[in-house]
Amino acid sequence: MSIAFRITLIIVSVFTLLYMCKKVKQEKLQIEYSIFWTLFAIMLVLFSIFPQIADWMSELVGVYSTTNFIFLLIIFILLVKCFQLTMDISKLDNKVKELVQKIAIDEKEKREQK
Repeated sequence: MSIAFRITLIIVSVFTLLYMCKKVKQEKLQIEYSIFWTLFAIMLVLFSIFPQIADWMSELVGVYSTTNFIFLLIIFILLVKCFQLTMDISKLDNKVKELVQKIAIDEKEKREQK
């Protein structure tokens, strides 16, 4: 892994951590969601500081280049996160439908009582 790539990973990770902290302080991001991004940034910093870990993992998986492995890992993690968020959106959508139906029933009952 080249020095330039390692430095880029560290810089991006540090900015990600700072941005997450700022958003949590502004109460625009819940802590539970910031945990994922914090761990993600820490993982990238660890790969940058200790490239032997990424080298070993890329050899274990059978990826030719350590840089390719890191990109592959990032894509995989983000796809998993995207799927998780899709499931969360689906749950919230169902809850909204239930609430709308309940409100409609309550309003209808109020009108019928008058």
